[in-house]
Amino acid sequence: MTTHKVGIIMNGVTGRMGTNQHLLRSIKAIIDQGGIKLNETEVILPDPILVGRSEAKLAALATRAGVKRYTTNLDAALADSANQIYFDATLTGQRPHGVRKAVAAGKHVYCEKPTATTAAEALELAKLVAGAGLKSGVVQDKLWLPGLLKLKYLIDTGFFGQIISVRGEFGYWVFTGEHEALQRPSWNYRKEDDGGIIVDMLCHWQYVIQNLFGDIKSVACLGATHVPQRWDEKGKPYKVTADDSAYATFELHNGVVCQFNSSWCVRVRRDDLLTLQVDGTMGTAVAGLRNCVAQHLSATPRCLWNPDIDSPIKYADGWTTVPSQGNYDNAFKVQWELFLRHVVKDEPFPWTLLEGARGVQLAEIGLQSWAERRTLDVPRFG
Repeated sequence: MTTHKVGIIMNGVTGRMGTNQHLLRSIKAIIDQGGIKLNETEVILPDPILVGRSEAKLAALATRAGVKRYTTNLDAALADSANQIYFDATLTGQRPHGVRKAVAAGKHVYCEKPTATTAAEALELAKLVAGAGLKSGVVQDKLWLPGLLKLKYLIDTGFFGQIISVRGEFGYWVFTGEHEALQRPSWNYRKEDDGGIIVDMLCHWQYVIQNLFGDIKSVACLGATHVPQRWDEKGKPYKVTADDSAYATFELHNGVVCQFNSSWCVRVRRDDLLTLQVDGTMGTAVAGLRNCVAQHLSATPRCLWNPDIDSPIKYADGWTTVPSQGNYDNAFKVQWELFLRHVVKDEPFPWTLLEGARGVQLAEIGLQSWAERRTLDVPRFG
């Protein structure tokens, strides 16, 4: 058996997302399963080194994950030829600095999103990595959620006929921190720290829309700051300077209209924290994070408007559960495995830093649309 041992510099994984999704549920899970089996004679085995500012936090996390290597010296990790990949889960504003150092050291780059605070810098990073002949990837995890995979199955099999529109609802109530424990870090609500839901979520909606429904032609976006004051990790009140809700309409080149509401100020009265309703001429489906239900034209009830009586139709009863097409692994882990195969065996991997830059571009145009109160075109980027 040939083992392809791949050293991975994991920068910023002491944060919530880096710890849970990338280290524990992805890299550790891959190691625990014995690596990525390519065939009967080859396997890829990750060898992570954790990088951060606090040695105590790194040591505790390394013990928890069963990882032997950690350091507070990023330069030393980059200088080690055993490390082939640089992964960045630091704050958005810090990310370009780490990526540039990684490129200078000849490392392949895998990044959380947004990949930069501006579209111009995100594009510059993409071109920098490509120009150095290095491989790159950006996390686009929602593409491998079971609910969205079931939705894609319906699209690929022609269930919808012609798709007309998409309605996305995302969000939940994030406590202010005055009386309750925080669910999200306080920097998310400070514009000066690169916070805001438009920057956060429009990067996601860009790749979801592009990969499932088509290229975006234009966007009209309205942001809002509904909760003006929150309390930070130390219990200190602060003024919210970033948007906590976004209401966006996307027109696609193929005529499909997508409406996405994103909010950290909404209580959930739907099947999941994220739901996508896709309406087509021959059928409709509603997907959540893991499940998906569908209603074909032949099973669509005849609805009549009569507010004076209780509806004789039990609307929730007319839907069929879309079955699973096999087992679904953690979405972050699935993409990690694809990127590792890309690095080791040069297998296709289209979710590059250029795609990440397109997400930053859409967020930037969304903010401009809000500021100017108008619909803006989304030019092809890069």
